[in-house]
Amino acid sequence: MSARIIDGKAVAAQVRERMRGEVAALDAQPGLATILVGDDPASHVYVRNKRKACEEVGIRSLHHELEASVPEGELADLITRLGEDDAVSGILLQLPVPGHIDPDAMIELIDPRKDVDGLTTTNAGLLVQGREGLVSCTPAGVVELLDAEGVELRGAEAVVLGRSQLVGRPLASLLLARDATVTMCHSRTRDLAKVCSRADVLVAAVGRAKLVTAEMVRQGAVVIDVGINRTDDGLVGDVDFDAVVQKAAAITPVPGGVGPMTIAMLLVNTVKAARLQVAERGAAVG
Repeated sequence: MSARIIDGKAVAAQVRERMRGEVAALDAQPGLATILVGDDPASHVYVRNKRKACEEVGIRSLHHELEASVPEGELADLITRLGEDDAVSGILLQLPVPGHIDPDAMIELIDPRKDVDGLTTTNAGLLVQGREGLVSCTPAGVVELLDAEGVELRGAEAVVLGRSQLVGRPLASLLLARDATVTMCHSRTRDLAKVCSRADVLVAAVGRAKLVTAEMVRQGAVVIDVGINRTDDGLVGDVDFDAVVQKAAAITPVPGGVGPMTIAMLLVNTVKAARLQVAERGAAVG
């Protein structure tokens, strides 16, 4: 019996429609500032898609495009100015940046209240502590997909394959906050197949094509494939989809699974940031 295919495009469309309504209800139009440094073709596509999604739901796109040779200090000044601008609800620095720029240092310059990628140490720390903050978009999108699928996370055994700062670690915190029992696997995990095969929910986010085989998946598990790998056969995920689809209860495809959710959750973060900033300014006036 084949697994149900979790349609990320459909869930993302629902999130966008919800955001369109929330933006319309705000007193002031939120604005997302995107910063693109250099001429990386993939980055140009990603930023263009993000800007288009913003405009579709009524978020103002405030784009800044810098030459690859821009001095780090000039980029730092731009980030600081955007942080002080009340018209800017969110700031997104598209990665990667050229080699002479320290991405971690630039990210730390982003006002945590406007950190819509959820990458500053402030927001990462708030997430670990279970406090209110802005959460990295891809992990938030994974949880949104699980909720849309009706997956009961409380008490479930969840295995996260991959420990990156962008996906694995924040996702583990989100799942723990939902009362799942979480195991995080990585390149040093002993008997990886055995650990993965215990999972009620298995999330693969390592960037290795078809790493997860059917033998690593428990019958009836929910499998979320975050990986996007370019191969001679086209785009494939970290999961051997054709084999695992026969064993899982539900699975995300690549493409069309987690990918669309990342931009959708960027919209959620931008609207949330705008709302929190308006409330903060109102409290200051009061």
